[in-house]
Amino acid sequence: MRSLLRFLGLADGRAGGYTTPSHAPTIIGAGMTMKGEIKGEGTVAMLGSFEGDIVLEGTLHVGPEAHVDANIAATAIVVAGTVRGNLSANTRVEILATGSLTGSVRSGSFTAADGAMVKGDLWVEPAATAFPTTAQAS
Repeated sequence: MRSLLRFLGLADGRAGGYTTPSHAPTIIGAGMTMKGEIKGEGTVAMLGSFEGDIVLEGTLHVGPEAHVDANIAATAIVVAGTVRGNLSANTRVEILATGSLTGSVRSGSFTAADGAMVKGDLWVEPAATAFPTTAQAS
């Protein structure tokens, strides 16, 4: 029913416009509860519950109904659900309107939409850019 309402543009807006990325090769379903470590490459969509550590060379999407209690290191992190832990992203961390984050963030870019909840420490440091060195004349 929720899908039909969303299709007709009548959804209650709880998901804040979030849709699961269709290109995600790994999806942890809404009914799943997992503990442990996720390590790998590619995009991961977390729709269920997870506790542990996530190390990902790719993007982690945390869906609106998901609950994640983990230390996360990824290329990019998009949060529409609930996350508790320390986040480290090479490029960006994005907290959507339905998202909730409790913990610390280290990233090159950080955005939080109106309605998002964020509690913790934030370090935003753009990636270092290599500049050519010039020899100094004596």
